[in-house]
Amino acid sequence: MAPPAARSAAPFIAENRRARFDYHIEERYEAGIVLEGWEVKAVRAGQVQLTDGYVLIRNGELFLVGCRIHALRSASTHVDPQAERTRKLLMHKDEIRRLVGKVEQRGYTLVPLELHYKGGRVKVQIALAKGKAEHDKRDTEKKRDWQREHARLMRHKVASPPRPR
Repeated sequence: MAPPAARSAAPFIAENRRARFDYHIEERYEAGIVLEGWEVKAVRAGQVQLTDGYVLIRNGELFLVGCRIHALRSASTHVDPQAERTRKLLMHKDEIRRLVGKVEQRGYTLVPLELHYKGGRVKVQIALAKGKAEHDKRDTEKKRDWQREHARLMRHKVASPPRPR
């Protein structure tokens, strides 16, 4: 049984920041993704958007839905590129079974967090997540604003003159 993947050190291609705002992230997993040739070229060019993406489970298989990979202008003329096609994710069966149990029984959802390279292949980091309530989102926003304000204050802090003894 492999441990859940932590934040990857590999260079990432695209990140879904919205997922961290909308969901409580419980566990992270890494999955392979089935891509066509034109999609690989577009991914290398950074033409990916994960914001509206989510993961579906059908017949014991994982599929990435809503991930947009925009075709390059230099795409082949005999290929019909579809930006929002459903893409299959690749994971071990025991990991998929475990995810299915958690999603069905405990009310979790699967969301993509980022696309990154690992060993020359494109991987997707998916997360087992629970939706945040509206007040949780406001708390997250307040914390983020305070962190920003705190960093600004520390950056512009004026050194006080030494105290006389």
